[in-house]
Amino acid sequence: MSFYEDRILPHIIDKACSMGQVMKLRSQVVPEARGTVLEVGMGSAINLDFYDPSIVERIYGLEPSAGMRRKAQANLQRSGIPVEWLDLPGEKIPLEDNSVDTVLLTFTLCTIPDWHAALLQMKRVLRPGGSLLFLEHGESPDEATRKWQHRITPGWRKLAGGCHLNRQIADLIKEAGFEIQTLENLYIPKSPKIAGYVYKGRAIKPGEG
Repeated sequence: MSFYEDRILPHIIDKACSMGQVMKLRSQVVPEARGTVLEVGMGSAINLDFYDPSIVERIYGLEPSAGMRRKAQANLQRSGIPVEWLDLPGEKIPLEDNSVDTVLLTFTLCTIPDWHAALLQMKRVLRPGGSLLFLEHGESPDEATRKWQHRITPGWRKLAGGCHLNRQIADLIKEAGFEIQTLENLYIPKSPKIAGYVYKGRAIKPGEG
């Protein structure tokens, strides 16, 4: 890992992902988590304030970046919910099958290289009927914006930790075998359209047997 990725990029990502309008969206999604939670791409743990400690028992935080885990320490220290780090990439989740009640994805799926393998792992560890809560930015339906997203993404990825501006988030989730229950799409107010088109919702792992 380069100095930029370890020491500079975590600060940039933390700032970008904690702006007022983004935090407002987080506050609408995270409180739906319950039971044992797997948060994929936990970053600096800025979602912790939005969890409801009366219904969340434990959080597994999957975050491969040492720089982001360092930034998370202050948030972890004031959390009333036990948090255990899982520092492997999202494509490899060291948890048992059907062992979590909720998987949380917030501005993470855009960066995972093998998104399909990662989503299959999330489905494996999620119990049947369990929820995948997602708040992700991705491909816009507007042709002009979408063209710029495809044009800029190759260079953007190099500066933004592998972030893709042009992933069709809902399709990726459905392709991995989840059933989307709710989906809302919007542009984050006062943000650049190329990076601000959001997919917000809930999917479930279909029941077995």
